[in-house]
Amino acid sequence: MRLRAVAIVPTYNEAGNVKKLIDGVLAQGADIGIIIADDDSPDGTWEIVEACSKKDPRVHLLRRIGMRGRGTASLAAYKYALNLGAEFIIELDADLSHNPSYIRNFLKDMASCDVLVGSRLVEGGGDIGRGTTRRILTHFANFYIRLILRLPYRDTTSGYKVMRRSVVEAVLRCPGYVSTGPSMLQEVSYIAHREGFRFKEVPIIFEDRRVGKSSLDLKTLLQSLANVPKIRLKHGQRREVCASVE
Repeated sequence: MRLRAVAIVPTYNEAGNVKKLIDGVLAQGADIGIIIADDDSPDGTWEIVEACSKKDPRVHLLRRIGMRGRGTASLAAYKYALNLGAEFIIELDADLSHNPSYIRNFLKDMASCDVLVGSRLVEGGGDIGRGTTRRILTHFANFYIRLILRLPYRDTTSGYKVMRRSVVEAVLRCPGYVSTGPSMLQEVSYIAHREGFRFKEVPIIFEDRRVGKSSLDLKTLLQSLANVPKIRLKHGQRREVCASVE
């Protein structure tokens, strides 16, 4: 079944959210599918996805046994999405903080860009249910990332994104990556920016998770921030850094 757009979602212990997320994504159009890249969750996440895939061919399970990390899960899901023939790859979080109902309009907005970012930090955007400390951390992280990477949008920590197939192909042609975890979000954006792709930032309302526990702890956050200058050093050249791979 050929899909125009495919959502990729890295997961670990999201049994309480994954079925609702799948239903929300599939409701956005008959030509939209979803890939759940699950790191062999012990809470039964992958079993729920597998059951959904048997009922609807637009649902795909990528079960990663013995591997962990959002970054490597995203790369594996990118390859899967390209093999499905997707024209657009949508990236969003598994905890329902990113409402799938935005997807329809996101895809319409792709007529004027190559990478679309769902943003809390532009007019009309915002968040619900997050405390003052987390909001301060978000603003600090975005200031720091933009200072070093010079990305052309404000919400550089947003995990809600749509990319054209050509962008993902360019990312996968790169000979290596700094990130294995959450900083892959910034690494992918930096590669796309250095390759000259067009960005667009549109407002979203981010809703903090209500079910389950986030795997993003302070140690992981600090490691992600430490990776930012490494990303710039690794991919510092423009088009030459990403050589063609047959």
